[in-house]
Amino acid sequence: MNRALRRGAPIALASVTALLLAGCAGGGETPEPTSSEAAAACLEVEAGEQSDAIEVSGDFGGTPTATFESPLEAEELQRTIVTEGDGDDTAPGDQVSAQVTAFSGTTGEQLFSQPATLELAEGTLYDGFRAGADCVPLGSRVVTVAPAASIYGDEGNEGIGVEPGETLVIVTDVQELVELPVPGEWTEDVPTVEYAEDGTPTVTIPDAEPSDELLVSVLEEGDGEVVTEDDTVTVDYQGVVWETGEVFDQSFGNAPVPFSISGVIPGFGAALVGQPVGTKLLVTIPPALGYGEEESSNGLGGQTLVFYVEITETRAGD
Repeated sequence: MNRALRRGAPIALASVTALLLAGCAGGGETPEPTSSEAAAACLEVEAGEQSDAIEVSGDFGGTPTATFESPLEAEELQRTIVTEGDGDDTAPGDQVSAQVTAFSGTTGEQLFSQPATLELAEGTLYDGFRAGADCVPLGSRVVTVAPAASIYGDEGNEGIGVEPGETLVIVTDVQELVELPVPGEWTEDVPTVEYAEDGTPTVTIPDAEPSDELLVSVLEEGDGEVVTEDDTVTVDYQGVVWETGEVFDQSFGNAPVPFSISGVIPGFGAALVGQPVGTKLLVTIPPALGYGEEESSNGLGGQTLVFYVEITETRAGD
């Protein structure tokens, strides 16, 4: 997937969720806000011959394999619950954690497989992705056949190799309801930060084992508006892998990056909630609150991540 999970958003910030957001990845317009009645309705999707025919294997929560005859072209959105979980049904408005894996209907090849936080509301996700988790029992594995009209349409998504008008096969492992974790205070083995003349930071990781907890060290507290879970936040940031000390992505040298708290990896979003604009901080994120504990297609799965962040703006979510 490289660094183009959504237009203008680098991989360091975006969870795979950003690929699924309506109007963010396919080049279309941002959808109009929906009424509370519409947002409270389940997406009506039935099983069909095409979704029933797809064979899915692999461990739940891992990277599955989907076997089907290609090229596959669909005219309507279909979903089949491959394995029905024993948890409560998800409901519109919920945020759920899921492992989302997408395959090209044209070639059968995997396009991406990563953990995601899905906000189940009309107009938030493309219907092709929302269908995999909407109003199904927690613990379910769902296979969705998504025609172009339910995902990226006639524009496709060049960044991940989706051709214009292409159908996708999507496997969604619906795991649990999401609540942002509360980070602890980072007081031991905190990296040092030095600044170049242009303000670009250099983060030096200490010779120590990484923490298995989500921890935040506030280097400079701001005095602006306080970030909430529903906000859209603009930040400058640098991401470093603890084990290697390598910078894997940053906004310095470009422009500060706006994003929604729900559209980023959980550890990153949780580190910002409750912080005032103007704050500079370091956060260490264990794999479970980053890109998962298994290897991922972006190379960050199983890694402890450190971010240096400067919060420049926040506003109420749309």
